[in-house]
Amino acid sequence: MSDLPPAAPRPYQLPPLILHPFAEAAGAVQALEDARAAAEMISDGPESSRAEVLRERLLDGRYTELRMLFFLGKDVFRWLTQCLDFAARAPELRTRGLVEQSFAEFLITETPPEVISKLSRWGVTDYSRIFARSIGIYFQFQDPPPRLLLSAEYLRVYYRFADYAYACWKDSVPFPVLSGKEFVFSLYASGEYSKLLEEQWSG
Repeated sequence: MSDLPPAAPRPYQLPPLILHPFAEAAGAVQALEDARAAAEMISDGPESSRAEVLRERLLDGRYTELRMLFFLGKDVFRWLTQCLDFAARAPELRTRGLVEQSFAEFLITETPPEVISKLSRWGVTDYSRIFARSIGIYFQFQDPPPRLLLSAEYLRVYYRFADYAYACWKDSVPFPVLSGKEFVFSLYASGEYSKLLEEQWSG
């Protein structure tokens, strides 16, 4: 009887990524709809007081997006810290020189299929860009910047600054690249995770 092939090593289970709701979430959808409408009307309409109002709505929508990305980035950085702590406790990972950038790039480029599926159910499709920009925003600001602190020029193209900020942060240190075959993690909304913990404790 021939020997069976060795079993494939089980992937490491990283801490769960828990995303908290935003304080202004109730008005976020409407603000973003206003921003899209404003962008369309500004591109076609003449200079007028109405055009100015629409420009302000566009900027308000951009600011809402920026705040949402900031808080998402805060959650992601919390998770990165937890992943580093996890790696430090595993002798076989401790010597690999893992840094925050290792896990961030894993989150963005090696997202587990279960996480992708859940994001899709939440209506999030461009998750790689969203995660990268959230890191870029949080890398720039340690607190949500007041609306009046940001120039109109910055708000119009804030996402480009976020993209560049993420690239600068990622390239600031050399880091090992992680494989999706080595690591997995779960994704939860904060309320969903709290309910899960309550069920475990009561069980």
